[in-house]
Amino acid sequence: MLLSNIGLEWFDSHFHTYDKIQKQVFEYAEPGFMEYKSSELFIRHLKRNGFKIERGVAGMPTAFVASFGSGKPVMAVLAEYDALPGLSQDTTPHNSPMVEGGYGHACGHNLIGTAALSAAVAVSKWLAKGHQGTIRVYGCPAEESGGGKSYMVREGLFDDVDCAISYHPTRRNQILRSPHSAMIGILFDFEGKTSHAGATPHEGRSALDGVEALNYMINLNREHIHPNCRVHYVITNGGEAPNIVPDKAQVFYQLRHPDPKVAKDLLKRTIAAAEGAALGTGTTVKHTFVCGTYPILRNLHLARIAHRNLVKVGGVMLTDEEKEYVKVLCRNGGRKKEVDFSRYESIVPFREQLSSAGGGADDTGDVSQVVPLCRVQTSAGIGAIHTWHFSTMAGTTIATKAMLNAAKTIYLTLVELYQKPKELQKIREEWESVQGKDYKHECLIGNEPPALEYYRNIAKKVNQ
Repeated sequence: MLLSNIGLEWFDSHFHTYDKIQKQVFEYAEPGFMEYKSSELFIRHLKRNGFKIERGVAGMPTAFVASFGSGKPVMAVLAEYDALPGLSQDTTPHNSPMVEGGYGHACGHNLIGTAALSAAVAVSKWLAKGHQGTIRVYGCPAEESGGGKSYMVREGLFDDVDCAISYHPTRRNQILRSPHSAMIGILFDFEGKTSHAGATPHEGRSALDGVEALNYMINLNREHIHPNCRVHYVITNGGEAPNIVPDKAQVFYQLRHPDPKVAKDLLKRTIAAAEGAALGTGTTVKHTFVCGTYPILRNLHLARIAHRNLVKVGGVMLTDEEKEYVKVLCRNGGRKKEVDFSRYESIVPFREQLSSAGGGADDTGDVSQVVPLCRVQTSAGIGAIHTWHFSTMAGTTIATKAMLNAAKTIYLTLVELYQKPKELQKIREEWESVQGKDYKHECLIGNEPPALEYYRNIAKKVNQ
């Protein structure tokens, strides 16, 4: 028998363990680069199961690499655990924040992290029976706009990895069908001269004017950039009081396109607009990169194998009580249509061609540029991610069921590849046919360090 049942038995006997862990991370709901409790919870569980831990990798205190086994092949799973600001929720089917304005797991990173954790431990139980190979868990902080994985890739932490699998909760059971976009996050800090806005405004130079001039020029440019570009921003500092000409102002931009080259060109235009805005308003401007991530490069051969194993695992089966919970949540979220529970129970047919529209961005893309990768998705919520509806469901046992279906799929796929070196070779050959054997990865933001201080300051403002 090619596939051992030992890992599947581990899942079945430890459902409550992983249900408890994901719910604990859900309650922690920690900001990016500050996921101390969440990462430590994962590390403790991995250490208890014989993994060796390397902490604080790539200059990020909450990043880690955990390894079990020895030699080749080396397989990787990706754990995330950061939460989103302003989306704190409890698990009742109502809009009910645990902390008003606080952080919440509206992207299901509590599930992503626990899926990777449980899949890796299950694989380790199989390896411990005398099989050759290494399983690694990469503890990846600050996926949400912080790009933690990008720095891990830049530091060469994936250089000896043969294959990687990630997970993301969504509304359907499927293997990733969209490559996402490249994304560059950049801060523009304008500096002017303060003055009394009523008595002596002519003596001042408004940094906020610089920000607004930049935003105006970028909005005019929307007609003249590629339709698949996405440009969005928030003013993170606009001054303190209207009767004081602000000498400091800041805006945070995110620039996206499916093609990294187009995203880089958009970056050049945006920096030029910022410099023009400063010149025209008598201010100065400097820019700081926050993150830069590549689109996800799908490995078709690996995706087919993962899809076959997802079909074996099957869909998410809900009890009548759980279905009623989902119906109430939908009504409270303003959804008038009947709930389609087939989305939970069925597997979306495999699709050979990916959508080219882009849209979302994810630092998993950087990993896929250097390692063959696929992503498993299971139906863990309703509505779109980054909403209170999704956050509410992410901490339920419904989500645990979906998460463990993904973990089982990852386990089955990796164990199959440990035993089928020819399949692993085909996966590598496909990756090389796209990237080339001599591919050298370049981080989209060069040698910029992780933006730890920026995200710590954001967390302070949210928690005030």
